[in-house]
Amino acid sequence: MTAQDDHGAATLRRDDGALVFAGVLTRDAVAALWRQALPLLTGARHLDLAAVERVDSAGLALLAELAARIEGATVVGLPDGLGDLRTAYRLDDALAFAR
Repeated sequence: MTAQDDHGAATLRRDDGALVFAGVLTRDAVAALWRQALPLLTGARHLDLAAVERVDSAGLALLAELAARIEGATVVGLPDGLGDLRTAYRLDDALAFAR
């Protein structure tokens, strides 16, 4: 499943308990990825971002909402932009609001 953006394709697939993302997670890809992710959430435990090149604020919003819907979610990988955005929005490693 693929969502196009201006730098290439963002993809999403389910691998056991992980939602595995790849490519560039930007505003242009978010709507399509959201539609693809919703039916894959049941039983998911991880967001695997190891193959993600870059994330913008829209991509972060997608990931944070998906993580909130997965009880005890963990996030694997730290693509370009994610660390700075997590800090700016005060999110922890699991993309929940840091307390």
